[in-house]
Amino acid sequence: MKILAIIPARGGSKGVPGKNIKLLGDKSLIVHAIDCAKESKMISKIVVTTDSPEIINVVEKENVDIIVRPDNLAKDDSPVVNAVKHVLDTLKSDYDLLVLLQPTAPLRSAQQLDEIINMFKKDLSLEGVISVVPMDDIHPARMYQLDENINLIPYINSGETLRRQDLTPVYYRNGCFYAVTQKAFLEQNTLMPTYKKPYIMDPNWLVNIDNKRDFALATLLYDDWKDENSNN
Repeated sequence: MKILAIIPARGGSKGVPGKNIKLLGDKSLIVHAIDCAKESKMISKIVVTTDSPEIINVVEKENVDIIVRPDNLAKDDSPVVNAVKHVLDTLKSDYDLLVLLQPTAPLRSAQQLDEIINMFKKDLSLEGVISVVPMDDIHPARMYQLDENINLIPYINSGETLRRQDLTPVYYRNGCFYAVTQKAFLEQNTLMPTYKKPYIMDPNWLVNIDNKRDFALATLLYDDWKDENSNN
C-alpha cells in the first residue's frame, strides 16, 4: 500500500502558545508526531502542513516534506479537511491510505500505527479507522442538560442510576490516529467516513493537548508512558 502520513501543525495556538514546538520530554510535539511516522514500517511519505515559520524551522531538520499552508487554511476555525485537500492538491499523487497524526496527541507508537494500517490490509472494503479509548465514569449516562428553569435533564433517557459496570460501553476519540482511504476521503469529504472501525487504545494515556492543563497532564504521564512503551 502507498501510505501518506500528514501532520497538521498550525502556528496560531491560543490555549498553549507555540504548542506544536513545545517540548514534551526531550523533543517537541511536532517531532513526536514525525518520529511516530518515521518509525512505522509502512509509511511511504511524511508531510507536515503548516503556516508557521517557527514550525518550519524545527521541521527542516527532520528530513520530511513541508507544505506551506496558506493563511486562509490556518485560521482558528479552518477545517483540517481543507488542509488535507491542500496537501493532496500540492503533491498531485495518489495514495491508498491517508493517516493524520495530530501533534496534540503524542502518547502513541509506531507499532500502533502499523496495527491500524494492517486493519486495512485485512479488510479491503474498510474506509476508515479512528483511534478511541473506552470511557467508564465519564459516560453520557452521567451527563445532563439544563432546561429553561435550570433543572438537570439526563442527556440520555436510560442509565442515570445504573452502576458503572452495567452501562453500555462508549468510546471517545482520543485524537491519536485518523486513517482513511484516499478514495473515501475525496468522495465523502471527511476523515470520518461511513464504514469505519475503532482502534481501541489504553485510556490511562488519554491526553489531547488544547490548554495548559492538558500539557501539564501530558508532562506527568510522559515518562511512565515512555517506560511502558520502550519496546514498541
